[in-house]
Amino acid sequence: MATFLLEVGTEELPASFVSDALHQWQTRIPAELAELALTPDAVRFYGTPRRLAVILDGLPSGQSDRTEEIKGPPAQAAFKAGQPTQAALGFAKSRGVDVADLEVRDTDKGAFVFVNQTIPGRAASDILSDLIPQWILGLEGKRFMRWGDGDLRFPRPIRWLVALMDGDVLPITLENGSMVCASDRISQGHRVLHPAPVTLRRAQDYVEALRQAYVEIDPAARRLLIERQVEAAAKSVGAVPMISPTLLDEVTNLVEWPTAVVGKFDAEFLELPPEVAIIEMESHQRYFPLKQDADGLTLMPYFVTISNGDPSKDAIIAEGNARVIRARLSDGKFFFDADRAQPLDAFVAKLETVTFEERLGSMAAKVKRIGAVADHLCDQLNLGAQPRQHIRRAAYLCKADLVTQMVGEFPELQGVMGQKYALHSSEPEAVATAIFEHYLPRGAQDSLPQTLVGQVVGIADRLDTLVGIFSTGQLPTGSSDPFALRRAANAVLNIIWAAGLPLNLARLLDTVVSDFVQDPSLGVNDPEALRTQLHDFFLQRVQTLLQDEMGIDYDLVNAVLSERALADPLDVKDRALFLQAMRRSGRMDKVYETVNRATRLAAQGTLDTQVLDPAGVIAPAALEAKSEQAFLAALQTLVPQTQAAQASRDYDQLVAGLEQVAPVVSDFFDGPDSVLVMADDPAVRQNRLNLLGLLRNHALVLGDFGAIVKG
Repeated sequence: MATFLLEVGTEELPASFVSDALHQWQTRIPAELAELALTPDAVRFYGTPRRLAVILDGLPSGQSDRTEEIKGPPAQAAFKAGQPTQAALGFAKSRGVDVADLEVRDTDKGAFVFVNQTIPGRAASDILSDLIPQWILGLEGKRFMRWGDGDLRFPRPIRWLVALMDGDVLPITLENGSMVCASDRISQGHRVLHPAPVTLRRAQDYVEALRQAYVEIDPAARRLLIERQVEAAAKSVGAVPMISPTLLDEVTNLVEWPTAVVGKFDAEFLELPPEVAIIEMESHQRYFPLKQDADGLTLMPYFVTISNGDPSKDAIIAEGNARVIRARLSDGKFFFDADRAQPLDAFVAKLETVTFEERLGSMAAKVKRIGAVADHLCDQLNLGAQPRQHIRRAAYLCKADLVTQMVGEFPELQGVMGQKYALHSSEPEAVATAIFEHYLPRGAQDSLPQTLVGQVVGIADRLDTLVGIFSTGQLPTGSSDPFALRRAANAVLNIIWAAGLPLNLARLLDTVVSDFVQDPSLGVNDPEALRTQLHDFFLQRVQTLLQDEMGIDYDLVNAVLSERALADPLDVKDRALFLQAMRRSGRMDKVYETVNRATRLAAQGTLDTQVLDPAGVIAPAALEAKSEQAFLAALQTLVPQTQAAQASRDYDQLVAGLEQVAPVVSDFFDGPDSVLVMADDPAVRQNRLNLLGLLRNHALVLGDFGAIVKG
């Protein structure tokens, strides 16, 4: 068993590529080695901005010899009168064996010639020599570059290669035009703290040798070290650090030997909204902001930066970074003061200069449409005068901050600054909050809007985007969704569900489409096709959310999916969750067989699925057997239970009724007084199919049992 080291040394790599490359190697390398019967005891992956490395511990010296059974030509063609033919001779030659080694064996397709051949295993060094260039050059990522006069592509120039099998150099060569990078045992330490080369005697020495050269090669160890240093640095000034996991991941791959340095900025900049200072520090400078306490958002005039330089120069590094953030915050303060020189509604007219989408016009036109959609939502929710007033005002102002100087510089602050400027302009707090909330959720970790005004404006904004982009034919395809339409539709549904909004989404979509049709500038030529596309798209989103986010079984989701799902999104979620609970409790088993059998047979009848009352569809005089009469009586008892369940959405009542009907229906099918459903007499047959159809219809109030798979 050996230890093998591969290190690819480069110029400073983008932070995102380091983690992406290691992830690709983690997926590829163990799988390829296993496929080649060369599985090591352990595989370790390391990376910094200047290197990617993998260590294979307990690597076999080579593959074991293996015996393969190789099938040749049919025996009839291989031998004639007991003598080998050209077919047998050719097969033996191709496998490097003597004709005497061939065996004839019977198979399902007749007798064939076989040979057992020993395939010698390859040495690990030979296999790795083939694989390593593929591992390096097979990495994928953005913005690859060429250098020198060759065609080799990588995110940054490759400067050295280390390939050691225990203490021996494994010869690997990467050619790049006239430049050749050959493997060696020489690595590089930290640029500043250890500029001399690092000669590795053995692969096993790698991690400790690099640490001696001021390179922490393990990303997990480096991340933990940074986190602890930031916490200690913050504590030194009596502060609590804001450690964003995303920023921590990025900084981890920006340094090789991290040192936390505390910097200071002028307290006057604390007058800025904290979101502005945080964006400046985190997104633009990769600093960790410091605040007064863990629960609040009151910043302190300090930050922590992670240096990759000489720790003895910390004071100089801190002052240099302070000058940079001072200039950035000065710009932010200028933008903030300039924007507040006029009320927020003064910016609305400037939205005419911002294009939303070429065929859908300006952001000003979009704002007008958002207001119209919001009115439709208010109508459906039957809202009073004051919430309508707040919703209309929030819809009017919701995009105004897009043309402010602050959001022009920091697009991430849209909505955030709108809220600040709205309050400064003496807008109602409900309006200001909605301007911020209508963007929620921005990402997977964000909460949903909590206020009714924010919920309505957020839904209106997304519905306008969805209908508008769909009307231009730019539907999502595969993984391509440039307008984030799937995320927008998911947000609409999640807001409805979380807030319990009693909306008819199908009708709302149709109304918004009608508005688009009535505006000739939008050019909607086929409104019916547009409606169908939108309904189908939302049904797919309902299905995905119920299955993937709520973990409901696929067949139960299918059982509740229909146009009814969009007419009442709250109800479809409740029914899906109810069916899941039924299955887990075992209650489904009590009614499944009966209802499912009735559903299959009822499909041969003509009864409308909306009919629940036996009156008018069952002819009592045509009921020949007692089991039929009992079935009718049970259905008559079930009607009020189903109607009550529809009104209250308390599906326990409906299921209790189905449980009571189940033994009656079982007698109808299989009891001593059972009947043949498909009787010769048309009137009798229709009566029996209608009985089954009525039972199916009652069950359909909960879901389509025909779509449910028996557990």
